[in-house]
Order: sequence, then structure tokens, then C-alpha cells
Amino acid sequence: MPLSVFDLFKIGIGPSSSHTVGPMWAANRFLLSLDSRGLIEKTVRVRTLLYGSLALTGLGHATDKAVILGLAGEVPDRIDADAADARLAAIRTSRRIDLSGRHGIDFDEARDLQFRTEQTMTQHPNGMRFIAYDAERERILEEVYFSVGGGFVMSEEEAAAESGVDDGNIALPHPFSSATELLTTCAAEKISIAELVRRNELAMRSPGELDQGLADLWSVMEGCIERGCRETGLLPGALKVRRRAKRMHDELCSRPEAALRDTLTVLDWVNLYALAVNEENAAGGRVVTAPTNGAAGVIPAILAYYMRFVPGASEDGRNRFLLTAAAIGMLYKQNASISAAEVGCQGEVGVACSMAAGALCAVLGGTNEQVENAAEIGMEHNLGLTCDPIGGLVQIPCIERNTMGAIKAINAARLALRGDGTHFVSLDSVIDTMRETGRDMSHKYKETSLGGLAVNIVEC
Repeated sequence: MPLSVFDLFKIGIGPSSSHTVGPMWAANRFLLSLDSRGLIEKTVRVRTLLYGSLALTGLGHATDKAVILGLAGEVPDRIDADAADARLAAIRTSRRIDLSGRHGIDFDEARDLQFRTEQTMTQHPNGMRFIAYDAERERILEEVYFSVGGGFVMSEEEAAAESGVDDGNIALPHPFSSATELLTTCAAEKISIAELVRRNELAMRSPGELDQGLADLWSVMEGCIERGCRETGLLPGALKVRRRAKRMHDELCSRPEAALRDTLTVLDWVNLYALAVNEENAAGGRVVTAPTNGAAGVIPAILAYYMRFVPGASEDGRNRFLLTAAAIGMLYKQNASISAAEVGCQGEVGVACSMAAGALCAVLGGTNEQVENAAEIGMEHNLGLTCDPIGGLVQIPCIERNTMGAIKAINAARLALRGDGTHFVSLDSVIDTMRETGRDMSHKYKETSLGGLAVNIVEC
């Protein structure tokens, strides 16, 4: 299936693209299946069974909230994040869900939403099963879905066939499945990576739709930074993590002359942007998967750095940044994974760092070869990065990990710009290595909270 920039960058809510956004879309797809068969009005009960990583860390990742609201007809890109908790509370209090917002059924959460922590589906660690029953307690529909990272959802049949949703036979002018093929095509056409992606996007939508969509992505990213810099208090969950972005923002604004004495103050701002986004994500706010929620702060931080600190930054540059980042993300999605439950955090923060590094290199004037080099550097030094969230919450070490990914991305871009694009390890090779490393990694370090910091730090 052709991937789009709007597949890699989706508007949704926190705290997790695979555990929150994906399950909400899966619930929506189940409702659509019921509706297409004329079964919604015949349904009197729906059970949802969660497996693997979804079961082990689902409570900390708000998977229960996502499934319940998804069955009530909400979808990630249109849900009112500010009103979501109140709606969830009303469902739990009334013990009723209006399927698709129109057909009420009884809902017993303990009975109808189960975390099967001892079971994992073989196709993917983020598996879920939806079962609908009629008044005679007969199963009238049962479907299995997998949340495969970045908000992508596949049915059991799609996963078995290793295909996605029907693409409508869209023929892209410049398809690519490797970095080598991408660079070769760009050289033959004498175009940038961003221009190649733009041409492919225009096979799926109009120029106006593309430009407006890119502007909307940046608007949500920028709004997320601004909200994160305003909000105070504790993040949800037992860890009682206190928000830090507002205090950092206020300190930086109170001494603007500091940059004249310390030229690295700009990095404080980059750290701030990443913190602000990921604190908002942890709080269940509105974010852009980039390419996942757990890594949602890296690309907005680097794009904000470009827009606010790089002379000559423009809307055209912003669009080129997002298109270039998407091309790199597509390579990881096609040839490895962007799911921490599958390959660890190298598939989330590592991929985001690689995408941001290549995109920044592009808008700073890098050649296509330098862009590929920057993306390779960004991943090479995130290989083996584990996913070990304490308490199953997307907070520690996830929030700070985004700041480190952002800083690495800047350094990777600068290193690549100092070279001529030739280098020993190719982006294709590092993607293959990431996939193999993820395959060899113990399941304890793949978003299960069964290893690493998750078990070596005592919760207070």
C-alpha cells in the first residue's frame, strides 16, 4: 500500500500511538464492520480482549480509555481531548456505551474489557480481539486487529497477507522501497527527496490539500508546544511526575540575554520544545504521531528549531522538512518497524531522530546524499535503544528520551553537512540492522515494563 506523509504524521491524542490511537481506530473499524453487516442494532454486548504489550502496559498507556471511547464512536483525529475524560467518566458511571453514538448497550468494564497479560498473539505483540453478541448471547461478529505502531492498524487477514488497507490501485510516479532506490530516482529526475515525495503525494490529493494538510500538521505541533509551555501540575498516573516545561520556559524568557553569554542556550530551547510536547502527550493531549506518540516530541522540536532559529526559514522550508522526514519514515515502516512493542524504542525515538536529522539536513541546504547520511547517523547511535517505561506510563524515561533524540538529530545533521555525503554505513544497512537488533532483543525491553528501568526503579 502506498504510504503517505499523513500516514507517518497523524493527528491524535496521547499518550501512545500504538496503545491509544491504534486501539481507538481498531474499535472504530469494528463498529464499521458491524454497521456494514446491519448488526449494530442487534448487538447487546461487546467484549474486547487485549494481549501482549497492550495488556501488560495498557492501563498506563490509556488503552482502556481508547477502546471505550472508540466503541462510543470517537476517532483519534477528531476527538475533543479536553472533554474525553468527562465522557469516559459518564460511560463508567452509567455502565452504558452508545455504539457509534447511536445504539446503547450495557457495559460492565470488568467483564467486557479484559487484559490478557499472560497471552501474546503470534502475529504481533499488540493484538486485540473484539466480539459482539446478540440478545440470545450468540456471537454475531468477532474480529482481531493489531496495532503495529504509529497508529497503524491491521486486521488479522491483512497481517497474514502482509498488506494494508486497499490502496485503490493508486500508481505513484516515483515508488521506492529502499534508500538506494530513493537516491537513484532523485538523481535520475534531478530532484530533491522532498520533491519526489511531493510528486507522489499529488497522485493522491490536490496541491491545495497537500499544502493545507502540511500546514495543519505544523499547527497542531506548534499548538502542542505552546500548551506544554503553559500547563503546570502533575502528569496522570501513580508516578506523580511534575511537569517541567513551563518552569523552563519561564526561566528562558526571564533572561533572554543568556544566549549572548552561552551559545548553547539554543539547545535549552530545543529541549524545552521536546519536553513540552511529550508532557502534553503523557497527559493525553492533542499531538501528532511523529512517527509515534512516544517519540512525538523529537520532530516538532527540530522543526520549531528550524522555524525559530534558522535564518531564512519559511513555510516552503517547513513543508520540505515534513516531506523529507516522511520519506525516511516510510523506509523504516516498510523495511523494519516503528513499534516499540516489536523492536524497542530504537523504532520510536530512534526513527524520529533519524527522520528529524535527515529533514533538518535538507532544509539547511544538504544534498540528497548528505540527507541520507544524516538519517543514517541518527539511527546508528540509537541502535539497541530499549523501551522500558516505568509503571507502563509514557513518562520516565520517555519524556527526557525525546530531548536526547532531538539533540542527537541536530548533531547528526551537522555532521552530515560537514561531509560530502559519502560514508561507510548506508541508511539501508542501518535499517536492516535495527530490524535484526529488534528481533534479537528480549521481550522484556519491548514495551512490556518487565525489564530495565521499569523493574529497577521503585515506584513511590
